[in-house]
Amino acid sequence: MKNIIKRYFKPAAILTVLLITVISSCKKDEYYNDGGKANPVFNGNVMQYLESNDKFDTIAQIVKLAGMEDVFKNENITFFAPTDEVIRRTIGLVNTDVPNMRNMLNQELFDIGKDTIKTLSDVQPQIWKRFLSRYIYKGTHKLKDYPQIDFKLRELFPGSFYYTYDGEISNIGVVFNEVNGVKYVGYRQLALSYLSDPSAPSDPRSLITAAVATSDIQPSNGVVHVLAISLGNDIGELPAQLSANVFGFNREFMIEVILSK
Repeated sequence: MKNIIKRYFKPAAILTVLLITVISSCKKDEYYNDGGKANPVFNGNVMQYLESNDKFDTIAQIVKLAGMEDVFKNENITFFAPTDEVIRRTIGLVNTDVPNMRNMLNQELFDIGKDTIKTLSDVQPQIWKRFLSRYIYKGTHKLKDYPQIDFKLRELFPGSFYYTYDGEISNIGVVFNEVNGVKYVGYRQLALSYLSDPSAPSDPRSLITAAVATSDIQPSNGVVHVLAISLGNDIGELPAQLSANVFGFNREFMIEVILSK
């Protein structure tokens, strides 16, 4: 797909062991709970980050085909990065029994007698650019820079609306998950939602939501947030949707490619 494709003790000894265990656990908890111990800084620009990670081989190619290499190298951007799996699922295969790969772009092209996508360059550059731009935002924005969103209580915690690189409207917010029934004290989850109907931004039916799997990767000229692949289940309290697995968040990309053939 790179081209498309773990005796007994005396009581005193038991106490000693328990104390050591508690102390060790505290140190381990500190390590695992403090996200600051992982170095988020990447020594290179956004384009170099994509090229250095085999999860983004295909995405890096698309950036070049879209004529946006200079943007990813030199402009200050925030990129919500779909992985290569998103492209694989969107383009799909022909006459396959592989789950989640049926009824995708290539099958539809095949069914109507048009040439299927064999290499990424079979898609026109302007189409790649339009839909890739939905994942790009001008300026640098880390998780802490986004407001809270509660998808069950959006009138109080609505996240915020942002313009994509090409001027489309999206919603971005941070879900504060609950722990043992206590709201908003759990881990933070960044969510990106595409608005399928910009005329009804408050209608939850117009949101196609993707969860962020890894946030705040920091190349020299911006921030990268890596999007998760949805399995059809909520991620914590975030309603990640299967449509988010499609490049561009809906069928528009596939329709434009079909019409261009």
